[in-house]
Formats: sequence, C-alpha cells, structure tokens
Amino acid sequence: MDKTQPIFDRLWQDYIEQNPQARKTYDILVKEGEVVQNDHIAFRTFDDPRINVDVLAQPFLNAGYHKSGEYIFEEKKLFAKHFEHGSDPTAPRIFISQLQIAKFSQSLQNIVKLVVDKIPVALLESEDLIYSGNSWGLPEFKVYEQLKVESEYAAWLYVYGFRANHFTVSVNALKKYNTLEKLNEFLKSNGFPMNDSGGEIKGSPEQLLEQSSTRAGKVPVMFKEGVYEIPACYYEFARRYPDKDGKLYNGFIAKSADKIFESTDNRNS
Repeated sequence: MDKTQPIFDRLWQDYIEQNPQARKTYDILVKEGEVVQNDHIAFRTFDDPRINVDVLAQPFLNAGYHKSGEYIFEEKKLFAKHFEHGSDPTAPRIFISQLQIAKFSQSLQNIVKLVVDKIPVALLESEDLIYSGNSWGLPEFKVYEQLKVESEYAAWLYVYGFRANHFTVSVNALKKYNTLEKLNEFLKSNGFPMNDSGGEIKGSPEQLLEQSSTRAGKVPVMFKEGVYEIPACYYEFARRYPDKDGKLYNGFIAKSADKIFESTDNRNS
C-alpha cells in the first residue's frame, strides 16, 4: 500500500478531526486490544461531469485500484461504484456515490451548479479534490435546510464537501467483538447510538455481508447565519462471509447501503 497509505493517512486525519465521535469509537476498540482494519472508505459527490465518481476515483486508480462493482439506489436517486486494489488484498475498498441531480427539482439543480461553478479550476484538475472539503465558501443554513427537504445527501455534501463520509471497521479482523451483535452491544453500552433504520444490522450471512453503523454525531458548523449543530460523519462496521468457493464477498448490497446512508439523517441524531 506504498502509494495508497499517504492518501488514507490524510483522509483519516481529516475524518477524526471533523468527527470526535469517530475518534472515540476507534480509541475504545484499540483500548480493548482490537486491531482496527479498514473494510472500506466512502465518499459522496454529484454527477456533474467535473466532479463525478470517475473524477473522484482518479487518485485511487493512479494508486493501483480498479473498478469492481456498480450500484443503483432508486429511492435516493444515487449511482455508485466500488473500487478494489489490484495487488493488495489488505487495501480498503473505495465506495463512491453520486447524486443524480437531473432527477431533482430545478431549484436543487441550480444550487448544485452554482456550488460546482465556484470550485477553482485548478482544484478540479488536481488529485487534491478528494481532500478539499467545502471549496465553494461559507454555506447558508437556509440553503442547507432547503436541500434537506429533497435530499439529506445533497444537504450534507453542500456543507462538508469532499472528504471521507465514513470509514468502516472490518469486523472480520476483530477478535473480541467478532460479530456485529457483540460489537453493537459493546458500542451502545459505551454510549454510542446506532443507526437502527432498517434494523441495527443490515444484510445477512446468506447475503454474504452484514453492516451496521453509528449515528453521525452532531458538530458545530459555521454558516453565514451563525453556528448550527448538524450531523457530521459516522463510523460503519462490516462483516463479510465466504462464498461457495470460500472467498470472502467483496461487494456491497444496495438495499443495505441505502439504510446506511441514513446514518447522517437529522432524525437519526
């Protein structure tokens, strides 16, 4: 992971600085003697060709990743791809989704275009885009609220921009908390609220993937109108099962991921 480690280190540092709850989750697992490995890292974007999935994926493709799967989320109007490293099976998967803006109101489309138009051209052409956060200026709370009516995903992205939406603990690599049932109970006993949309555990052994996640913690964000506390990022947990050939399943389940997206919903915070 020589080429990828600097990418992940930079993303992780931003993630834990932005999300104190995520850092606490990581620290409490390490204190329990667990070795925390990343199953996957996820990103959000819009399907504008200047910033779409393929653009955000470029740093990872240059570091040895390749496309491995595509997913459609009809209800949330999302399209996503996941990427895997070509030679390092320990490298985390990369999951990038994009909002299909043409399926939303003209008002939302106008806001997205205005936002993307403000991104410096040099940044659009740079691999630093993936780390750039909000590069279009101080957000407006009224716009955040307006977007949230149509799409929480769009509202979150408008405020936070390009950064890791979540990291994911590989439950397969844990020793003491090697099932989601054990891990979820441990986290709840330590005060971490779980996303229970669609049930605390999404997926099943039969589907070869089980997932759960914390609810995104609220953090103070400066808007033009002042400081408001809104959901930030969350921590996900994934347990993978072997297929009939004994190989661990590497993909994702759209129905489960649909509910995981709701970890940043205001109603879940």
